[in-house]
Amino acid sequence: MREALGTVEIRSLVGAIEALDTMLKAASVQVYDFQIVGSGLVAVVVTGDVAAVQAAVESGQQAASRISEVISYNVIARPNDEVDKLVELGG
Repeated sequence: MREALGTVEIRSLVGAIEALDTMLKAASVQVYDFQIVGSGLVAVVVTGDVAAVQAAVESGQQAASRISEVISYNVIARPNDEVDKLVELGG
């Protein structure tokens, strides 16, 4: 993976769908993973250039926080290839 990786973890499927919709509308990013972790936690992962991923993650976590609990969010500018393998294993 050479692009940035953005993640938002939410305690609500509805909140996660809201976050993902907002992220895709806010910036030119692609869905990399949408994973139901368990115990109500859902992880949304997008990729794209750094600025787009930062805008998407910020917009997504704000939208989700209006209707659910955002557990965490982060942007990794250029993840190591080993990180990419971990995300693929989880999906």
